[in-house]
Amino acid sequence: MPPLDDEMAAARPVDRVREELHRYEHKLVDFDAAEKEDGGVELLIRLKDSRVDVHVYRAPIHPRDIESSQFTWTFQRLLYDCLHDYLVELFIRTPQSRDTAR
Repeated sequence: MPPLDDEMAAARPVDRVREELHRYEHKLVDFDAAEKEDGGVELLIRLKDSRVDVHVYRAPIHPRDIESSQFTWTFQRLLYDCLHDYLVELFIRTPQSRDTAR
């Protein structure tokens, strides 16, 4: 049985984010959350295939956003925006690259 809203509000912010992340599964990436020193939370996105040497994507989440009654929806938008940004960052070359042959 999922936790009640009151129980979620009482949870540490990182726990609430991790609980929300358990609702998502992706074929290419893994999700996690880590506490930040300032009390905030950092969303972590990394490729599942560790043979590919790429960075871990990190996105801050402010405690007030986690405490919001709209957290589920705003988190989904943040997660999708971060996935988009992360995949775009993994381009090796684009038409805008300076080293693109003409």
